[in-house]
Amino acid sequence: MSVLKLGELIKKKQITSEELTGIFLKRLRRYNPVLESVVSYTEDLAYQQAKEADKLLSQGVHLGPLHGIPYGLKDIISVPLYKTTWGSTTFKNQVLNIEAWVYKRLKSAGAVLVAKLVTGSLAYDDIWFGGGTRNPWNIEEFSTGSSAGPAACTSAGMIPFAIGSETAGSITYPASQCGVTALRPTFGSVGRTGVMSLSESLDKLGPFCRNAADCAVILDVIRGKDPDDLSSRDIPFGDPFSVDITKLTVGYLDDADMEVVHVLESKGVKVVPFKLNYTVDSVQGILNFTMDVDMLAHFDEWQQSGKDDDYEAQDQWPVELRRARVVSAVDYLQAQRARGKLIQEVKENFNVDAFIGNAMDWERVCMGNLVGLPVIVVPTGFKNIPNPPPTGTRRRTTVNTGIYAPPNHDHIALALAMAYQSATNHHKQRPPIDELGPNDTISNPPTVPIPPRRLHM
Repeated sequence: MSVLKLGELIKKKQITSEELTGIFLKRLRRYNPVLESVVSYTEDLAYQQAKEADKLLSQGVHLGPLHGIPYGLKDIISVPLYKTTWGSTTFKNQVLNIEAWVYKRLKSAGAVLVAKLVTGSLAYDDIWFGGGTRNPWNIEEFSTGSSAGPAACTSAGMIPFAIGSETAGSITYPASQCGVTALRPTFGSVGRTGVMSLSESLDKLGPFCRNAADCAVILDVIRGKDPDDLSSRDIPFGDPFSVDITKLTVGYLDDADMEVVHVLESKGVKVVPFKLNYTVDSVQGILNFTMDVDMLAHFDEWQQSGKDDDYEAQDQWPVELRRARVVSAVDYLQAQRARGKLIQEVKENFNVDAFIGNAMDWERVCMGNLVGLPVIVVPTGFKNIPNPPPTGTRRRTTVNTGIYAPPNHDHIALALAMAYQSATNHHKQRPPIDELGPNDTISNPPTVPIPPRRLHM
């Protein structure tokens, strides 16, 4: 069920938060041995928070749509008394007695934390100190990352929603791979105090959910000015449930999923061919310079002390941080000037209310993160896996698209995604993790084609 439906059950006292918490803890333990998507169970805290939610409700106090709802946090987000491992061997016993700002927001809304979920090591891809997180739709594949646990657990119904993060693809890629709805909000929407940082001008937190309506509800809870995060802002959030989509003009790119275009058009949206033009031709290089140098500034001592020798994937951060060390100050500043030009050009040429395009296009991932564009990933169907067993399989490759809006207009993307999902049921499909065919074995490690991209934060 969606968060909103579960919330109604709790509000009407058809189920208690304590009962619901037990259901999801059971599911987490049932499927984690296969998916490798959980770092820590927060069972004692979960039951404490669930009992408090039930007690408040018995007293006539209802905190809102997340009251009593279980969820998970990517394990770069700190919670007192529990490990915050950052997915790394170096930090696997680290306990940060800091309440992350996003955790505080969810706690004040009555949500119940049941688990800390896998992040790729130091927020890079899907390999962590405990193994590699698998895609519930095809357990022969990794989930991609670095928000591997939030995507896999939400896809497998192990939790109703999760909070992940993105610096460069770490919400959009795993959401696409695992077939879930997820929102990368406008940069600065959600405070990051108590969250491991790669790049202060790129890092973002966002929800992984069953549907777009849940994403809207959760963003409304976690958004706002964090007094200890200077880049966070109290951005006005329009009501996505009251947007008149018939007054919107939506562009579609060459790689847009045309089913989404046709569904929105049938609902009265004006759809037009679109291309977002800009002259900056080094978008990927700008992102690499920005992120890698910023990351090195955070983990300089870690690298210089040789701790990167224990890193789980030597061709990832260890190599990139060595490259970052030889980037000159002049090159870094020139990259930031080019980024400023890109932001201005995108602002001038974003002359539609939103546009639809492939959420996994790497150039678009880099551009969107540098500019701070919000995007919601929506499942749009399935296709056969490559080289399926001759007797068939229920494993599938998920198909999806992204709906992009200008900065500070997240509600427009959410409204369009809700309109699309109201007419389709792709987001309601569930992966076959209980019903594998006779030829569906679990290999170790999983196999997955690795496209030329980098997935961070």
